[in-house]
Amino acid sequence: MKERMAAYCAATEAYLQTCFEKSVPQKTLLEAMRYSLLAGGKRIRPVLVLEFCRISGGDWQKAMPFAAALEMVHTYSLIHDDLPCMDNDDYRRGRLTNHKVYGEATAVLAGDGLLTAAFETAASAEAAPETVARVVATLAGCAGAYGMVGGQQLDLEGEHKTCTAEEIHEIHRLKTGALISAACQMGVLAAGGDAEKLQAAKAYAESIGLAFQLRDDILDVTGDSVKLGKKTGMDTNKNTFVKLYGLERCEAMIDEETARAIDALRAFEDRQFLTDLAQYLATRDH
Repeated sequence: MKERMAAYCAATEAYLQTCFEKSVPQKTLLEAMRYSLLAGGKRIRPVLVLEFCRISGGDWQKAMPFAAALEMVHTYSLIHDDLPCMDNDDYRRGRLTNHKVYGEATAVLAGDGLLTAAFETAASAEAAPETVARVVATLAGCAGAYGMVGGQQLDLEGEHKTCTAEEIHEIHRLKTGALISAACQMGVLAAGGDAEKLQAAKAYAESIGLAFQLRDDILDVTGDSVKLGKKTGMDTNKNTFVKLYGLERCEAMIDEETARAIDALRAFEDRQFLTDLAQYLATRDH
């Protein structure tokens, strides 16, 4: 798993390094976009795109524009999420957040630029027009008002009330889970995978997305801020799974969701990497 993960991450980094290098008067905007886009991170979403493409019978290297597009959307969401009007974070991935370096206005525009560039990048993929259209539609649907952005809105509204279990699950199904679902689906679509594989990818994504958020909530309470690259205790005033269920139950739920994710992979013959990845995400400390 580590070798393939390293290969996917290296290919993603190499591709992203070529983005936004033009010499233009608005160079500060491009610098701000690159500052966050190239800040590192686990690159889990691009990895999922590439691996689901591979095990669905496609050429994962040709899916790189789709993977990069998703990472641009994810990065834009982090820039905006860190703003004073949202979570008001000073650090992300071990260094100052975008607005702390470039100012709030440029940070907003950097996020806008990345979101727009994502669809330009996806549209440039060497794939059949029908494939590009399905991938772009999936990304847009998962990123927008009925996906990630909708989840962010529910999260903001939830800060002013005590949410039910159902409400908390819905917030994180959208805010965190939607882009993970996009990644898995986009990989299958890029390879021309059938409906059975697409449904299996959705099921896998739903379970690892929930496990991912459960681990995030636990790490906000118990994690090491140096390893995390950001402050802990930032979700004290939010509705979290730890507040709802407690640490012990959250750990058990991670195990349950990881088992469900692995079971969903039965639609694929070559599933060892994604099995190992699910187990890795379940036990991560950053």
